[in-house]
Amino acid sequence: MKDVLIIDDHPVVRMALKLLLETDNMTVVAETDDGYEALNLTKKLSPDLIIVDIDMPSYNGIDLVQRLRNNGFAGGILVLTGKDVDHYIKRSANAGADGFISKRNNMTELHDAIRAINAGYGFFPLNRKRHGMPEDEQEDKVKIATLSSKELQVLVFLTKGMKVVEMAQKMKISDKTVSTYKRRLMEKLDIDNMVGLYEFAKRNNIS
Repeated sequence: MKDVLIIDDHPVVRMALKLLLETDNMTVVAETDDGYEALNLTKKLSPDLIIVDIDMPSYNGIDLVQRLRNNGFAGGILVLTGKDVDHYIKRSANAGADGFISKRNNMTELHDAIRAINAGYGFFPLNRKRHGMPEDEQEDKVKIATLSSKELQVLVFLTKGMKVVEMAQKMKISDKTVSTYKRRLMEKLDIDNMVGLYEFAKRNNIS
């Protein structure tokens, strides 16, 4: 990934992101604080990566991610927010984002997110240091964070009892690709049967 489009309504944040990206030899080809303009810029510039803030006055960031995917954008999408992380991770992944970072964390996390997306992985770090969180729940959260956005989407569909053919139609991909996502997510979660998968999803409120 080389060319990046930044969508954020805070000039200081855009400047900080640009500086960090340049240290990774990436080029910010455009910046905007407007979701509608972002759609036009994406079509015109075809960036390799889009970094989008959830909160914008003109367009909700998660809705924008979904619109970008519906329009056929196949590059990386990284969601940025200053809001509660756990609440928005699942929504971002379901919309089609490849990664998620919080403005509350050290922004150098951006490097890790980009490397993960480049390697074909999702980057959805959950808050594993929450007081009172049991050790096994922390372990589940770590596993969930390794799933790509597509794998997480397949997991959600599986919990709803959808068949591979139905998922393929919904995601507009082949049956074989869905089966690959299913196999990978079960390997990452260290689960070898559907009963275990349903129990995992129920335990972590994935539905």
